[in-house]
Amino acid sequence: MPRIRFTSNLARHLAAPELTAEGGTVREALDDALADEALLRSYVLDEQGRLRRHVTIFLDGAMITDRRGLSDAVTRDTEIYVLQALSGG
Repeated sequence: MPRIRFTSNLARHLAAPELTAEGGTVREALDDALADEALLRSYVLDEQGRLRRHVTIFLDGAMITDRRGLSDAVTRDTEIYVLQALSGG
């Protein structure tokens, strides 16, 4: 099962435990893992289920390529890491 980890910055504001999920894509894994985690889901995804602008996801250390549809493939050994995207100047 893919494992989903969250940045420690997030854990300062709300419960963000490591989760496991079923699914073959980032979308499926997030939907499964966050089904009972409404507050955490609202941090990661917007009302349309899209990745929020200032959040990014890495799969086994590489940034996902599909931020809109979250269709990047995952395997049962994939580590999904969710963190705030840095921006500013």
